[in-house]
Amino acid sequence: MNKFLLISFYFLIFHSIFLCFSQPISVTDLRCEYQLNPLGIDIEKPHFSWILRSEQRNQMQTAYELIISDNYNDIHKKKGNIWTTGKVPSSENIHVEYKGTPLKPFSRYFWRVKVYDKKGKSSMWSNPAWFETAALKNSDWNAAWISDGKKQPLHEDDFYKDNPAPTFRKVFDANKKIKYARLYIAGLGYYKASINGDRVGNNVLDPGWTAYDKQVLYSTYDITNHIRQGKNIISITLGNGWYNPLPLRMWGKWNLREQLTIGPPCTTVLLQITYTDGSKDIIPTDHTWQVIPSPILRNNIYLGEHYDARLEQETVNNPETVLENPRYAVKVPGPQGKLTAQLQPPIRVIQVVKPLSIREIQSGTYIVDMGQNFAGVARIHVKGKAGTKIRLRYGEDIHKDGSLNIMTTVAGQIKQGNGGLGAPSIAWQEDSYILKGGHIESWSPDFTFHGFRYVEVTGWPGKLNMNDIEGLCLSADVEEAGKFSCSNPMFNKLMENIRWTFRSNLFSVQSDCPAREKFGYGGDMFCTTNAFSFNYDMSNFYRKIIQDNVNDQRPSGAITETNPYMGIADFGTAPDDGSGPISFQIGFPFLIKHLYDFYGDKRIVSNYYNAFKKQAEYLIGCSKNNLMTVDISDHESLDEKPYKLTASAWYYYHIQLIAEFAQLLDKPSDAQKYASLAKEIKQAIIDQMFDKSTGVFDNGTQSAQIFGLWFSLVEGEDKNAAFERLLETIKSRDGHLSTGIFATKMMFDVFRALDRNDVAYRIANKRDFPGWGYMIENGATTLWETWAYSDNTYSQNHPMFGSISEWFYRSILGINPASPGFEKIVIKPQPVEDLIFAKGYYKSIRGIIASSWDIIGNMFHLQVEIPVNCTAEIWIPSTNGTLTESGKPIEQIKDMLITGHQNNYTIVSVGSGKYTFRSFL
Repeated sequence: MNKFLLISFYFLIFHSIFLCFSQPISVTDLRCEYQLNPLGIDIEKPHFSWILRSEQRNQMQTAYELIISDNYNDIHKKKGNIWTTGKVPSSENIHVEYKGTPLKPFSRYFWRVKVYDKKGKSSMWSNPAWFETAALKNSDWNAAWISDGKKQPLHEDDFYKDNPAPTFRKVFDANKKIKYARLYIAGLGYYKASINGDRVGNNVLDPGWTAYDKQVLYSTYDITNHIRQGKNIISITLGNGWYNPLPLRMWGKWNLREQLTIGPPCTTVLLQITYTDGSKDIIPTDHTWQVIPSPILRNNIYLGEHYDARLEQETVNNPETVLENPRYAVKVPGPQGKLTAQLQPPIRVIQVVKPLSIREIQSGTYIVDMGQNFAGVARIHVKGKAGTKIRLRYGEDIHKDGSLNIMTTVAGQIKQGNGGLGAPSIAWQEDSYILKGGHIESWSPDFTFHGFRYVEVTGWPGKLNMNDIEGLCLSADVEEAGKFSCSNPMFNKLMENIRWTFRSNLFSVQSDCPAREKFGYGGDMFCTTNAFSFNYDMSNFYRKIIQDNVNDQRPSGAITETNPYMGIADFGTAPDDGSGPISFQIGFPFLIKHLYDFYGDKRIVSNYYNAFKKQAEYLIGCSKNNLMTVDISDHESLDEKPYKLTASAWYYYHIQLIAEFAQLLDKPSDAQKYASLAKEIKQAIIDQMFDKSTGVFDNGTQSAQIFGLWFSLVEGEDKNAAFERLLETIKSRDGHLSTGIFATKMMFDVFRALDRNDVAYRIANKRDFPGWGYMIENGATTLWETWAYSDNTYSQNHPMFGSISEWFYRSILGINPASPGFEKIVIKPQPVEDLIFAKGYYKSIRGIIASSWDIIGNMFHLQVEIPVNCTAEIWIPSTNGTLTESGKPIEQIKDMLITGHQNNYTIVSVGSGKYTFRSFL
């Protein structure tokens, strides 16, 4: 490059940077269906969102222009041949619905946006973004389901015998210059695909678990760089996953093969190659695919995977290899569920953990301490003689003698031979690997996952060293959305434990534990949904969970306890109809409300309104005198449970929500009907379960009082009396909680609403039983299922008590939505006790919302960031009225308004921007 061109090049770069920073407003972070440049969506009218940035305060979008083209050159020239909105007067920068020319399947589209600020001045056009469609209709998918043709065992005990996982292979030609290539694949239960011996993508345990008779997910991969001109070969190995489970009797009762949609492993694939001359080749699954046994002898999501490396056929991925007497795939009907593009984040290896220590507790038996409880598998690097068999057993704990304790991770509490014919007496987690010999061999399982901190290793050739084994942490690859830290070290450690727990339980369902059960319970949705979403972007993950609920909705309208449904129906609303307890059924409508509140997605409310209405009508039919009596109540509380109150309160909340949704969707008849019914239910609860003279709800426990207060069943003096009674119950337990999964979440909400964060802090800060500090003091690195330590029955990696993480964001940092999608925000930090600083942020769908504060002497310092296109009400702790922003008296700050004083707070109304406040406490 000559000197002139070099100077011109740098001038253009610096000029672009200057223009970017000199703009009053700019557009970034373009997303389609919540994703950056999604590869393979099947939504005919997708939604678009973008984030706005500005160095100026109080900036707003007053209009936007959006263009879409199927040609990159056109979009680069700011031309849209598919959709051009023109200038649209609107402040909306989320969920803009596509209204252009009908989209085509298997096509890439490019799009850009520019916006107009509060003065009508336009931004530069955004950088181009893109999205790519997959199969938009069933008819777009022209590929068969294939299997290896083997029949399923006739006897239960035969399921536990070796039965190598099948590998399918297909040789194909690509004799022209390739423009791009895509692989669309669904493989049940799980699949691993490779082309020319190289693994495709980094998804594991794919696709996500669904009710396969209703819905089957497929993934899309860009395989352009995998394909070479000439002969190629694709191979796909299938694991059992949830589609071909063992006939384990979970808790000695539920056989998953009788509860789930099942079948032998099968796959359907479309491999498409587009050439530079515009022609295409399509390689679908059909009867011409060859099938061979893989080295995976057995695989199960609970019991583990067993691999014999001696059976590896290194030439199987060579397209020139000709198999002798090859077997061919068999076309099968496959599951009946609708093929749907998988939009929720796939499961991936999110972190590699190195051992903290390795101890040889007896000759040839090693205990590896990973130093952290997590979900995933171990990966080994080993060299030894062919035929050497290494066993890996997993557990969350060790016994006092240092040996492995597997008892808190045993599948379905199968511990006394109650798992059915052929099942192990104790259903622990175990993988094994048989060496092929020669060079160093590296291996980790493909089709299972475990919950563990410790690994017991036996059969190792020579001495096991720290570099020989590591832990692969697996989780849905959700984006980080929030951060929190403060001056209390225990809270910071607790936050770390919570995040490990949350990530351990995202495996296409939000599970209760990653070892013993792995199921998605509806009750956990209510108590932890907000906490999860403050920490991670859960938008597409929770959309999938909502659909799981509808997939398994009973004909009566009832929602099941777990989704996908696997048979459990404890405390069901009606006998023998498959309904879950009403406190777990709430997970369905609460998730709908949550996606609307956090992400502003009204489409979710509209799409699922009829299903929710069907559920509401079912509950009405189950009620008696406007009350319910059957419920699991406040699960894992330490007091006697107020069953009737919780059942009726949840019924009230269901009807409240359907009335709210009807109002939102402009359904006045439904809104009036359900609002009137909600009032009747509320009055019935008060009449039968509230003592006005004492302020006692039901049995007067912490759970009962909190339920009454959270649902706002009483007001005025009755509310004050109920709250005083709650304080008395806390005092009677020396300041400790006694709540279960629901009331623990509600408790922090109640204290925040009543400005009593002092009580919340003292409860949260306890270091003895029961409480989070007690778990940490006893070595917990994830949250326990129960307040008490358990070394035999209960999981040590359970997310439900992680609801306290929501308190960190909403009360300590003070970040709260005041309208859907955080368009309006309330920042109300509640400093308390000996906390001297807290800092953090939440990345909302509209941008970063940050709140950080510290206290020096009697000076309170608060830094806040509000996204462009948003407004905020900021509550600043202050006592004497002296308040500054950026060093100036607040009265002198333009575009900032003091709107009131309340409970030692000064309330200020602001627009977007960064603010620094100082006040005196």
